[in-house]
Amino acid sequence: MNAWLLAARPKTLSAAVVPVLIGATLAYPSMIWWVFACALFGAVFIQIATNFINDALDFKKGADTSERLGPLRVTQAGLLSADTVMRGAYVCLVLAAACGVPLILRGGWPMLAIGLTSMIAAYLYTGGPYPLAYHGLGELFVLIFFGFVAVGGTFYVLTLHLIRDALIAGFAAGSLAIVLLAINNLRDVETDTRSAKKTLAVRFGLRFARIEIAFCALAPFVAAVMLGYLWTLLALPLALLVMQRVFTSTGAALNRSLAIAGALQWAFGILWVCGFIATR
Repeated sequence: MNAWLLAARPKTLSAAVVPVLIGATLAYPSMIWWVFACALFGAVFIQIATNFINDALDFKKGADTSERLGPLRVTQAGLLSADTVMRGAYVCLVLAAACGVPLILRGGWPMLAIGLTSMIAAYLYTGGPYPLAYHGLGELFVLIFFGFVAVGGTFYVLTLHLIRDALIAGFAAGSLAIVLLAINNLRDVETDTRSAKKTLAVRFGLRFARIEIAFCALAPFVAAVMLGYLWTLLALPLALLVMQRVFTSTGAALNRSLAIAGALQWAFGILWVCGFIATR
């Protein structure tokens, strides 16, 4: 069980939970709790499936080796076989699909499209003939699915329409998720280079990666202010701390920056909700 928990990467699940919280907050007058629960659990299962697939296929492709600087990966460590982890991913996708059925019945074909593309993308992120993470498209994937789709989809299934504010909030949530990904890529730039994993950090260098992280750490606060969610500014010191550490750390030391970035995402999401409650 501990190996499966490690493979699920619970510290990263904020990337699935926070966008759903933000989307539900925007749609609060139309809140339907069973719809919210289905959206939340569906998003979490899809992210866990993505993490499982990434764990198994990065090992098979040679991106995760004994030289890895990041948190333990169960396939590389020999705790679970790649085939076993992939079977776990398929189970999570089935559970996500089960969560999606009520959402499809409520929201119609847009929710079907969101569900199918999200599950396909969970595999294509690391797998398939053109894995997105290996061609510098990881950030675009994260922005779309952990930003616009997660926030916008949650808002849509609750209200049955879409507004500009949901897209702006989706950009904020997606940017915070990019911070997590980009720190990983910055830390792993040497091993990714050797395994032909052409992340943006590999393609454009360390300076670009650090500027990318800084931009994505600050941009959510601009979006939140535009929408009047000023409580989120209380999390700004965490964003500044992430930036400071990213510009002064390398290698395994960036794991601490990753932990702070996770805390930033949780803090931003919780403060977003708290700000909404305080003003109602």
